[in-house]
Amino acid sequence: MSELFNVSSNPHVRSKVTTQAIMRDVLIALAPACIFGIYNFGMDACIRLLIGVVTCVATEAIYQYFMHQKITIMDFSAAVTGLLIAMNIPSTLNVGYEIIGCIFAILIVKQLFGGLGQNFMNPALAARCFLLIAFTGPMTNFVTDAYSGATPLAVLKPGAEAAPATSLLDLFIGNHAGVIGETSIICLLIGAVYLLVKKIISWRIPVCYIATFAILIFLLAPGHQFETEYLLKELCAGGLVLGAFFMATDYVTSPITPMGKIVFGVILGVLTFIFRMYGGSAEGVSYAIIFSNLLVPLIERVTVPTSFGKKKPEKEAK
Repeated sequence: MSELFNVSSNPHVRSKVTTQAIMRDVLIALAPACIFGIYNFGMDACIRLLIGVVTCVATEAIYQYFMHQKITIMDFSAAVTGLLIAMNIPSTLNVGYEIIGCIFAILIVKQLFGGLGQNFMNPALAARCFLLIAFTGPMTNFVTDAYSGATPLAVLKPGAEAAPATSLLDLFIGNHAGVIGETSIICLLIGAVYLLVKKIISWRIPVCYIATFAILIFLLAPGHQFETEYLLKELCAGGLVLGAFFMATDYVTSPITPMGKIVFGVILGVLTFIFRMYGGSAEGVSYAIIFSNLLVPLIERVTVPTSFGKKKPEKEAK
């Protein structure tokens, strides 16, 4: 009998695509934005990108070694986390704070919950929110040799003091202050197209996310209703594009059902609008994504596709 049947646990549908291949494609997709970040902010950005990757990879390897687990750093998931953390910090942030954030992401958010596939929220965004709470001043200091003053998103926030506005072209190209990896929309979109063409991510989450946010901004933004230019600047400023295509689409912390992805994207758009327009901070993407990560089990529960047909009542079956 054992020669005829091979009984195994799920999943029974398998794919030749490996975690390593997926993470490698994500690293390739992030490369244009990283290169522009180095061009925009200089060697400070390059150093922080390297430190982010090295710290996360080293933390994962050390933890797994001492816990007598298989060392899995060659799947590149830790490298992706480190790169995303570095892309979400200012180039002026003290490297010691960055290292603390990387250790928090890998050790607390990822490994202590069972490693890759078990974390309940995106490790990179959890680290960014942790750093924003613990080191608010350094995390919001965007004054560099190239740029000074408030970020474009801070200028756009309702009720903000009047300040020179960044042109829409500069916002699209990335010639303005901000965190290392979020400034150049064109570079991020190049990476996003690469992931979509390679079918690494689905269009549902980013498109529903950005569309929901755009509709709410166009219709309800305080003092800026029906202003197309304001809408476009809100889309290009801050971490919306980076978050929508590279972090909200995280396999582990986003829904797997098609309808769930749509619901997830809509919730992200609503939360980002609320946080940006009415919250204390100019940005709202990070908090919107990690809060929505907590809703994923519920979203999947209510969006599971129903089976075709229906079961006959027992009386009719007899």
